[in-house]
Amino acid sequence: MSYEVPEPVPVPADVDMPDKVLAGLTVRQTAIAAVAAVVIWVGWLAARRVMPLAAYAALAGPVAVFAVALITGQRDGLTLDRLLMAAWRQRRSPRRLVTAPEGVPAPPAWAAPPGLQPPPPAVLAPLWRRIGPDGLIGLGAGGAAAVAAVSTVNFALRSPAEQEALAGAYGRWLNSLTGPVQILIRAGRADLSAAVAALREAAPGLPHPALEQAALEHAAFLEDLAAERDVLTRQALLVIREPAHGTSRAGGGTAAGRALQRAGEAARLLAGADLQVQPLDGGQVTALLASCADPAAPPQPPGRTVLPGQPVTAPGSAA
Repeated sequence: MSYEVPEPVPVPADVDMPDKVLAGLTVRQTAIAAVAAVVIWVGWLAARRVMPLAAYAALAGPVAVFAVALITGQRDGLTLDRLLMAAWRQRRSPRRLVTAPEGVPAPPAWAAPPGLQPPPPAVLAPLWRRIGPDGLIGLGAGGAAAVAAVSTVNFALRSPAEQEALAGAYGRWLNSLTGPVQILIRAGRADLSAAVAALREAAPGLPHPALEQAALEHAAFLEDLAAERDVLTRQALLVIREPAHGTSRAGGGTAAGRALQRAGEAARLLAGADLQVQPLDGGQVTALLASCADPAAPPQPPGRTVLPGQPVTAPGSAA
């Protein structure tokens, strides 16, 4: 019995492409062209009595070229007007940011001669406000977010029927989305010390001396590999964000409750695509944010990261 794959349905790649309103131009491009045309026309009305048209055209040419570049130019998927706006904001932004919720105190007068002191650093306001024990990230006015680790599946090794089933399950999850989500694939440094210690600890209990020798040799290989190379791991994460106005959505509840509910829905629907979705708890989310802020830092052992604001205690001691 042969299985026939149905005809593929073409889906536009750029679903966020803005609408064309005039001569193939978007609203933004039309506004830039209109402003440039008004500037050139007003300039001609003011200068036509004192200079010929050819001279004014030579002066207005750079303005027209600049407008055309803003309308049609792109770099890395961004239009030139957005790049210029981003450059302007970056130029006006402070160069040094520090985490100081209580504010940055002024430096003492003896620290540097008057007039030579660099501008003080600005306060770095993190996007998140709190991290709960259940792993929910409070975003203040931005709502709440939940983070889950997602397994992977080898799509190429599946049969056509299995591929269609996996794609259908994934499509059902996409169609069920009621808020923004982010699929993040991140690479991080792998800590092989736990694997090496486990191999050396379990080697004496193996039933044959050859197995014990092989386990010890593999532990030595992993130890040498970690010393000579940067071993990386790849992690797939699903970030589910619920805006602060989530109380008005179907089902009600707060933004945090809706984020948890959507994480559970994602775990149930993606299970049909052979994907396991495991929400991260507060300690795991804290370690994840810390590693993203400082990728060069060595990875922390499991259970060693506590939530912000909680006391750090030794094993077996009370806070």
